[in-house]
Amino acid sequence: MRDGSRAAAGITRRSLLAATLALPATASARTQPPPTPPLLSLVVGSPPGRGADPSARAFAPFLERHLRNVRVAVLNRPGEAGLAALRLLASSDASGLTLGWVSSPTLPARMVDRDAPGLLDRLRLVGAVQKEPLVFVSSPRSPLASVGDLLRRAGEDSAAMALGTPPEGSPGHLAALRLQALTGTKLQIVAFPSATAARQAAQGGHAAAAVLAMGDAIEALREGTLSGLGVATRRPHRAMPDVAPLHASGVALQATILRGLALPAAADPARIAALQAALARIATDPEFIAAGDESGFQPITLPGPTWTAEVEKDHTILTTLWSLSPWTPTPAG
Repeated sequence: MRDGSRAAAGITRRSLLAATLALPATASARTQPPPTPPLLSLVVGSPPGRGADPSARAFAPFLERHLRNVRVAVLNRPGEAGLAALRLLASSDASGLTLGWVSSPTLPARMVDRDAPGLLDRLRLVGAVQKEPLVFVSSPRSPLASVGDLLRRAGEDSAAMALGTPPEGSPGHLAALRLQALTGTKLQIVAFPSATAARQAAQGGHAAAAVLAMGDAIEALREGTLSGLGVATRRPHRAMPDVAPLHASGVALQATILRGLALPAAADPARIAALQAALARIATDPEFIAAGDESGFQPITLPGPTWTAEVEKDHTILTTLWSLSPWTPTPAG
């Protein structure tokens, strides 16, 4: 019995010693900080607070939420009306740590007006997640009630019917040029330094009307300091259902901004698949949907190949438009 007691005591002591030796390692493991999530750079071709920058910064937290285990930092690379950012993205490595917050028609417009037709071959469009229409607006005191009114009056006296837009080469400016080409009406298109300046010109009656991205006009439309003449879509817009679609008044112009993510052409397929899955989740996130209702965009899931086909179509349209009415893109982007 004594031998058995001594053996049992030895086992107990050995167990206690093993447990004691294990304690520092266990405690160390518990205090070890978790690995730092990788940092993704979201490249945007505008200075902070301007152009596409606000939408990129509003989108970044949703990307962090749905891609998971990553940090996202917006990297501003203004210049050449947005082309500098696209070139940076195209020349990035295949790791997928550098993403682009890309929009069309800006991308195909830079391919045309900056003579960069091969740019799309160096990029991989992952997918679009926002769709925002262009809207024609005027002062509530204006006699204009529709885009049809604007076209009729411009045909009589284009000088009195100035149509304000954001800078040359912007989606709003391109929509005005497209309307002019589509209808054969000579418009007095006045490009202002910013969307804010174009909006203020319409509000103050210094321009008969303006064409803006919905997000640049929606607050003023809700406040009643702007009146909606028409939205460049086939159907009413969810956020502003009272503004008539241009198709309803016989003007066959569709003009929207698509925004989403792009990678270098040689990007890792696994990264592309992960981003596509994240974009699909973002588009159905209730907070993202609410943000769209508030700021004027529609959440969508547009696959990369479909978006690429849209960009190629836009490139053809804008190439023809450039031959008719060349514009000078704003260098600041």
